[in-house]
Amino acid sequence: MKAVRLTELGGPDKLHVETVADPQPGPGQVCIKITRAAFNRRDVFITQGLYPAIELPRTLGSDGTGTVAALGTDVRDIAVGSAVVIDPQIGWSDRTFHASKGMSILGMPLDGTFAEYVTVPAENVYARPLPLSDDEAAAIPLAGLTAYRAVFTRGHIVKDDIVLITGVGGGVQTFVLLFAKHAGARTVVTSSSDAKLERARQMGADVTINSKTSAAWHKEVRSASDGGPTLVVDSSGGETLAKCLEVARPGARVVIYGGTGGDTTIRPYSIFWKHLDVLGTSMGSPTDFRGMLALFAAGLRPVIDRVYRMEQCAEAAQRLLIAEQFGKIVLAIA
Repeated sequence: MKAVRLTELGGPDKLHVETVADPQPGPGQVCIKITRAAFNRRDVFITQGLYPAIELPRTLGSDGTGTVAALGTDVRDIAVGSAVVIDPQIGWSDRTFHASKGMSILGMPLDGTFAEYVTVPAENVYARPLPLSDDEAAAIPLAGLTAYRAVFTRGHIVKDDIVLITGVGGGVQTFVLLFAKHAGARTVVTSSSDAKLERARQMGADVTINSKTSAAWHKEVRSASDGGPTLVVDSSGGETLAKCLEVARPGARVVIYGGTGGDTTIRPYSIFWKHLDVLGTSMGSPTDFRGMLALFAAGLRPVIDRVYRMEQCAEAAQRLLIAEQFGKIVLAIA
């Protein structure tokens, strides 16, 4: 089969398509013929060597949809030929939080979805939500799961919330906006790109603030949210997180799932004096995945940025690296 492989580190240009052996499903496993996959920022981080425990060579990709090609022994209730979507996190079970021991994820350290076939445990295979196209189904697994857990499971969003979403436009934060509006909340979003802010307005964002042109963007957030947001979802870390804590309303929940902006110094006073709940999260449980799928089965649609051919994998990853995308970047496998 053809697969997008990473054999050495050095950035997106190191991704290439090569021919590798077809995977065979073992006991309790399912082999999926992939039609569409999608990029996540972790794929780019891996090409740069900015991810723990990298093992090469490896087929990247966590997101994927396709049809069931073959079943391992002991697999029941899954039909060959059925349209499915894959939960990329392997071994979480239904614990409240994931544990590093025994937990893994497609695309590193396991071979992933940027290939014509991939083999996964049967419990990670779900019927594809019928309303979704292949492109849309491929876009939702990892980013949709991360956003769902951040907004609902950890953030406990309610319709009366005012939600601050920093850095809108990336895959997860676009899902956060989609879910927050679905919940009926008021949303305040930031970005350094006016074009991305316009796209966010088209999705229903109530207030948009350019964090590059406004030196005091966090003060604008406070003013626009009647005294501060009640729920913050941030993946930036760094000084952005420090300002989020500063501007959050007393009693607010601040959910963090990333740290692309690096470390920062925070004022404990901002947390304890305002009784803030600071909540960490990453990816999500099988229960979260099922809840996320239910939203799309009921009519929600993910935002697709662009669809690239498999042979354009390096170009697609470069677009993600320079943060030009709004929504998810999809890779056409078949």
